[in-house]
Amino acid sequence: MNRRHEWEFTWVHKAVLVAFLDAIIVLFSYLMALLARFDFKFSEIPLNYIEGYLWSMPFWVAATIVVFYVCRLYHSVWSLASISEIQMSVVSYMILLVVYLVGTLFMRLRMPRSYYFMGYIISFGLTTALRFSYRILRFYLGKSETDADATDRIMIIGGGAAGQILIKELTNGKRFHTKVCCVIDDNPDKLGRVLEGIPIVGNRNDILTMVKKYKINHIIYAIPATTGKNRKEILNICKETDCKLQTVPSVAQLINGEVNVTRIRDVEITDLLGRAQVKVNNQEILTAIRNQVVLVTGGGGSIGSELCRQIAKAGPKSLIIFDIYENNAYEIQQELKRTHKNLEIVVLIGSVRNNSRINWVMDTYKPDIVYHAAAHKHVPLMEESPNEAIKNNVIGTYKTAKAAARVGVRKFVFISTDKAVNPTNIMGASKRLCEMVIQMMDRRCDSTDFVAVRFGNVLGSNGSVIPLFKKQIAEGGPVTVTDKDIIRYFMTIPEAVSLVLQASYYAKGGEIFILDMGEPVRIDDMARNLIRLSGYTPDVDIPIVYTGLRPGEKLYEELLMSEEGMQDTENELIHIGHPIDMDDEWFEERLGLLEELSSSESNEIKRVVAEIVPTYQYMK
Repeated sequence: MNRRHEWEFTWVHKAVLVAFLDAIIVLFSYLMALLARFDFKFSEIPLNYIEGYLWSMPFWVAATIVVFYVCRLYHSVWSLASISEIQMSVVSYMILLVVYLVGTLFMRLRMPRSYYFMGYIISFGLTTALRFSYRILRFYLGKSETDADATDRIMIIGGGAAGQILIKELTNGKRFHTKVCCVIDDNPDKLGRVLEGIPIVGNRNDILTMVKKYKINHIIYAIPATTGKNRKEILNICKETDCKLQTVPSVAQLINGEVNVTRIRDVEITDLLGRAQVKVNNQEILTAIRNQVVLVTGGGGSIGSELCRQIAKAGPKSLIIFDIYENNAYEIQQELKRTHKNLEIVVLIGSVRNNSRINWVMDTYKPDIVYHAAAHKHVPLMEESPNEAIKNNVIGTYKTAKAAARVGVRKFVFISTDKAVNPTNIMGASKRLCEMVIQMMDRRCDSTDFVAVRFGNVLGSNGSVIPLFKKQIAEGGPVTVTDKDIIRYFMTIPEAVSLVLQASYYAKGGEIFILDMGEPVRIDDMARNLIRLSGYTPDVDIPIVYTGLRPGEKLYEELLMSEEGMQDTENELIHIGHPIDMDDEWFEERLGLLEELSSSESNEIKRVVAEIVPTYQYMK
């Protein structure tokens, strides 16, 4: 209550002060008008004119203050004065014109016509100038203070509407140690122009030079509609500086009203993929899931849990989450219970390797769609435990697929990896065997469409390189990279899930769906970028250590084998690889042998895998 009274007291005193100055201006304006009429020679002014001036001024002053008050000219925040305040002043003086005319007739005042005209114009100009003087003085005084005291010197990338809004916010906001110094824009027509008082000094090639010239320590990327490739190129240039790097929200967020353009955020590693995010018609896809019974194996993992979230939004008849890890399954169960209170969620603990368990699940719930995400995926760990890789990934997939076919599941979608293409490690080879299982099952079962989805490394998934790098950076380093030249394809978790959902919608049987993930990313570059985005300098603050390729690891990954061919889909970033011919009876016999070897802990398992997948090479 005291703070409110204090504010009211301050407002009243400011209004009284402005009203007093208005009175002085009216007196001064008409005095100057009278003096001007007689060439500023006071001695030549007739006495009756001086008496008329003195007699009329109390009325003039009182009328002016009353009209200004009625028109709320004493209520405005003049530090933010704009066109609307000028409009209010014009309206006030139009009213005053009528009041003055009536007053002149009532008082039978006889003064020179130029006196009325000049006094009216001078008082209008001075009272309006008074109201803008605060903003003008605040701008120039604030500018000089900011120039001297600014510790946050900002460069804006983008001279469009987003940049303009951002500059207004940064300039008018109460950011006492912030100064927007310059703008960068690739449009040559904008070079040399000024945006909200800030010069546009060059294009992307001038960023490094202008950072030094203007002593920039903070860059804000303000082009929400730019393409992935341009975004990556510009951000990569920015990362060569030591500046803090932030960006405005995406166009989708702005259009949806989730945030406004001034809600800047730190640049994330996903901004550096170098391509646009994959967009699919999720509404169309999720409509196909509505009122269906859906089973997700490995539903507690990174991909599995995101699948469950997206599927839950579609309103399935029921969602069955099957996972061997109870903690993961419990977490996604509790989350979905909070966010989808009316959804029937069944959480089951078990292994896809357990034939009786997976058959019981299929018989009991009879799912319409199965998303098979359960798998061992860590390359070095699987090299040390090849039997477990085959037992879980290959035999588990085979058992799950057979159980699904037996109960008439409509669609079965298997989650694969780019490591399945010409594999050099047991994990990749096991995934290639799973793809072969899926294609064999599709040929043998007319009632179920079996498909596979193949994608690269998933940013932010459990055990992926980004969480590892972040942990190493938080611990002060070193950041470990296996080889300076190693490259990988990357995608985000939402992209991976979108691809899986798209595959289930497009599936006709036997296809391998592949995401066009743009150009592969050098892991060394990614590590250095992440160090910079964390506010450190690579090899200075945080060292990078090259540990050498691990067993079974190769420098690059592929997305498609040459014999698979490539077919486009309605989504230009999603393609289909066709099934490869093989002897299903011979392959099924080999699967039996692999199951036997994996159960007996035989050392022969890698040799048999290489016999089935000729491109797989292993150290004997």
